[in-house]
Amino acid sequence: MTTGSRSLSEPVPGTVSRRGFLRAGGGVAALAALPPLLTACSSSGGSDKVRIVGVADQQKPIEELLALYRKSHPDPAFSTSFAPTDQVQTVVRTQLAGGNAPDVHVLFPGSGSAMSMVELAKAGLLTDLGGQKWTQRIPKNFDPAYRHDGKTYLYSAGSSVIGAIYNKKAFAAAGVQPPRTWSELLDVCAKLKAKGIVPIALGAQTPWVTQLISYALVPNAVYAKSPGFNADMAAGRAKFAGSGWADALGKYQELQRKGFFNDNPNGTTYEQQTSLVASGKAAMAVQVSAVLANFRQATPTPDDLGMFPFPGGDNPAELWIPAGIVVGLGVAAHAKNPAEAKAFIEFLGQQENINRWATAVSAIPFTRDATTEIDPALAGFLPIIDANRAVPFMDQSWPNAEVQPAHFAAVQELLAGKTDVAGALGKMDQAYGKKS
Repeated sequence: MTTGSRSLSEPVPGTVSRRGFLRAGGGVAALAALPPLLTACSSSGGSDKVRIVGVADQQKPIEELLALYRKSHPDPAFSTSFAPTDQVQTVVRTQLAGGNAPDVHVLFPGSGSAMSMVELAKAGLLTDLGGQKWTQRIPKNFDPAYRHDGKTYLYSAGSSVIGAIYNKKAFAAAGVQPPRTWSELLDVCAKLKAKGIVPIALGAQTPWVTQLISYALVPNAVYAKSPGFNADMAAGRAKFAGSGWADALGKYQELQRKGFFNDNPNGTTYEQQTSLVASGKAAMAVQVSAVLANFRQATPTPDDLGMFPFPGGDNPAELWIPAGIVVGLGVAAHAKNPAEAKAFIEFLGQQENINRWATAVSAIPFTRDATTEIDPALAGFLPIIDANRAVPFMDQSWPNAEVQPAHFAAVQELLAGKTDVAGALGKMDQAYGKKS
């Protein structure tokens, strides 16, 4: 998934537990020598700087870890810059193809987007990191997220989950608690609305935000009943249309029909969504745990925020959730400073730095030691993960970079009343059938 968070040893292939997580994209959020919108955030002397390009959600861990790195590596000089995901997807991809690549750049796990590991590896635009020691600790069942054709191209600290980030004061004002079932969710939303509080903030003007409610609902609607759905899709035995995806998008529409979103979601940005929840004007937002830090930063009292699994079914003992590897970094195949770029990535691969990055983005590190701590807000997700009821973010199994934008557009059209569920899924099926 495109947006913004997972010590694991002895992983069990095909399962998700505290000791072995299923991989997925961390998608779901947010540049030197880039357009003005891609703001350079820091730099240090020298004319031939090692350029690092990240999405906004990576700014805190990258800048903090780079400062630590430079204490023992004062040369070479570095520049860092960050931008929203949508800008990165277009501008950086163009630079990579045009030979004007940053040395180190944002990279999404698996496949399914223009800046995903598989898509760039197939195009010959990435450097193999497989000789670095940290890569030996990647659990085997994470291979599809980190590796392509046996080579390791992605650095990522671990996994994130998708759920509801909520304002505890807003919930208290309405006298409600985090719901555990779909029916309870509808009841909670109705009580919040009656108190004049927007139940769910939705910033669908920012394309990557459109996918998150779908992804929260699809695990129950699809994978709980058909664990082999991805393989069936790849083999042509299944389609989006006629599958549990229709139920998931139907529930998405139901939330809108009942008036549980803010006015004009398609005219509301991710930043505005964040502000609505942080201020208590809205009670919750379906988001990836990697952006918890952003929500906390915007909230006067960060402890007022919590997070719970977004319930897509009516049996809490059988709730399924999405969990996936967070957005990471890669080294460009045509980097001007490849040795320095790889040295920085190797530094990031040290366990203490994996822990630091994971903590900054509320992720669960892919490998742990005695010092590893998990964000308390994620406590409610761990039992579900341990019970093997978590699945990768959906786009990480998609065969090309066409399906994800088709999904974005389909949701925006649904919200605008310009299509129905069948039409939306038909367009996604059409995109899925295109060759990469």
